[in-house]
Amino acid sequence: MSAPPRLAPLAVTMGEPAGVGGELTLKAWLARRAARDALPFFAIDDPVRLRHLAQRLSLAVDIVEIDTPAGTAGTFARALPVLKQPLAVAARPGHLDVRNAAAVIASIERAATLARDGRASAMVTNPIQKKTLQEAGFPHPGHTEFLAALGGSAGRPADVVMMLACRELRVVPVTIHVALRQAVEALSTDLIVRAGRIAAHALRRDAGLDAPRLAVAGLNPHAGEGGTMGDEDQRIVAPAVAALRAEGIDATGPMPPDTMFHAAARARYDLALCMYHDQALIPIKTIDFAGGVNVTLGLPFIRTSPDHGTALDIAGTGSADPSSFLAALDMAADMAHRRATRALAA
Repeated sequence: MSAPPRLAPLAVTMGEPAGVGGELTLKAWLARRAARDALPFFAIDDPVRLRHLAQRLSLAVDIVEIDTPAGTAGTFARALPVLKQPLAVAARPGHLDVRNAAAVIASIERAATLARDGRASAMVTNPIQKKTLQEAGFPHPGHTEFLAALGGSAGRPADVVMMLACRELRVVPVTIHVALRQAVEALSTDLIVRAGRIAAHALRRDAGLDAPRLAVAGLNPHAGEGGTMGDEDQRIVAPAVAALRAEGIDATGPMPPDTMFHAAARARYDLALCMYHDQALIPIKTIDFAGGVNVTLGLPFIRTSPDHGTALDIAGTGSADPSSFLAALDMAADMAHRRATRALAA
């Protein structure tokens, strides 16, 4: 039996410094520091901010600055390793400050570079406040689109989709951060096929599924009910299912969206391909609000994130639940292990 692959640590980004990200990072270190089988992580953050936050929340976390990710190995068991990314101004929980946007963006860029270069096994991103970044000139609608740009080549962004996952369900929305009217207008057979192709490839590579099963949701109630409730399912969705099947992907649909997310239905597929944002996110957040993980599929590196926002209303109170963040760390480590194992076997 061959030895298990040796993995680089995980990189954790700063996220919005006025939100709960720093608290999640501190609590995650407390939960994982003594776990022998847990892949260690380092934070790309402002060590002064984290020290002040630990003191404010009475969390017994020592902060140690490291020069490179390699310093994580000798540090993690006794302290949280931090690659210094200074803020422009001191962060105040719950109070946004556009002057800190550059540090937030730089933290993401550094983590992506380290993950792409193999000095981090994966990046786990804390939630960002998109509007604040955009006020500072950030040109992207969100994390997913920014990471696609960072993961691209020859001036072209990577072809990515967003997956939300928990133990009971995986979902991919074909359209994401657009108004519902725009989502319907943008939906096309090619867009559905693209999302299904990326999802199937990722499930084979990172989830160990040799023949992943995709359930394709209909757009309209009852999947259009034979065209009486709209013709999009017959005209757009059904041809996409046929095209995926022609490529050898086990795809089924269009399925009535109101009956495909109960337990018995979920047992018949590995991932649900949904037509718009809320069609995907409502079921997964209902099933496991605290444990859902956001994964960007199609990147040349691994990226996961907790499936919630910055929670400005509870920032600095000590009440943030780290469950989703811990799940994101676990999923990133599992994906990294699978990729490394496959590379050794190749």
